[in-house]
Amino acid sequence: MPALFPFADYWWFYALFTLGVLAFLALDLGVFHREAHVVGFREALGWSVAWISLALIFCWGFWHYAQWKLPLDPRLIAAGVTAAQAAALADQVALEFLTGFVIEKSLSVDNIFVFVVVLGYFAIPPIYQHRVLFYGIIGALIFRIVFIALGSALMQWEWVIWIFGAFLVFTGIKVIFAPEKPIDPERNPIMRLLRRLMPVTPQIEGDKFFVRRAGVLHATPLLVALVFIELTDIVFAVDSVPAIFAITKEPLIVFTSNVFAILGLRALFFLLAGVMHRFRFLKYGLGLILVFVGLKMLWLNEAFGGKFPVTWSLGIIGGILAVTVTASLVWSRGTSAPPSGPAR
Repeated sequence: MPALFPFADYWWFYALFTLGVLAFLALDLGVFHREAHVVGFREALGWSVAWISLALIFCWGFWHYAQWKLPLDPRLIAAGVTAAQAAALADQVALEFLTGFVIEKSLSVDNIFVFVVVLGYFAIPPIYQHRVLFYGIIGALIFRIVFIALGSALMQWEWVIWIFGAFLVFTGIKVIFAPEKPIDPERNPIMRLLRRLMPVTPQIEGDKFFVRRAGVLHATPLLVALVFIELTDIVFAVDSVPAIFAITKEPLIVFTSNVFAILGLRALFFLLAGVMHRFRFLKYGLGLILVFVGLKMLWLNEAFGGKFPVTWSLGIIGGILAVTVTASLVWSRGTSAPPSGPAR
């Protein structure tokens, strides 16, 4: 079956969607966070609800568009796809978006662990944390676009699917069984290179990433924290992007679900940063999700006639998250241990 949303036909959609994202980001930084302030729980909750609601509204609109467009698609008609089958495809792509969004949202919890550790390590005051994460999210979006473009090209070969599947299974097992290691930014070679290339001020310089001292440009701890956050997102993208390709082969769905998950990451951080230590079993859930999507690539899709039911995927992933989050909250009731870094 041909691609349902080929880039050559839907470049305008990518362009409009990207412009819409840039408009939301400009509104976020230029209006709602024009003045630096500490993001409280109520504000973070409101933004989290807003971003999730936007993703669900997009999913609803995308489903309606697919219901109208796919039965009229001449390529599908030429391939012998009936109107009823095209309508079923519209249902499937909407569920694929929703499942992809849930996967990316759940895997992004690892990013929050890193945010907590890095912002604390570099002593970034709460009033400036939103600024660091804002630009961190922009960088993450750029890197995800690159990874998705590469993944779309590589997924044309079956052997790449096997490599991605095996990698996800291995990563999931590692997340489950590997002991947690503390994050030490100073041991990162990129961070050491940054300090060699540019002097770093010992203290925060307001909301600035760069300052000049005696005519010499200095980086501030805000820039150092931002660089480390970008580096860790590249690492996490290596398994999160292949994970969603296990759900759908449509780059448009991979792109939009990734973007919506990343856009809500800052709000999720401010919402959960203070209680991350309570999710002690969540890493096992994330590991199981990675193993599951890896098995979809390696075996399950083929065992189910080329496509594992997306409704089953959504149910399994949602069930794993519900069980591990509930178990974590029940088990950690009354504890006050500090958060630790992810095992990856």
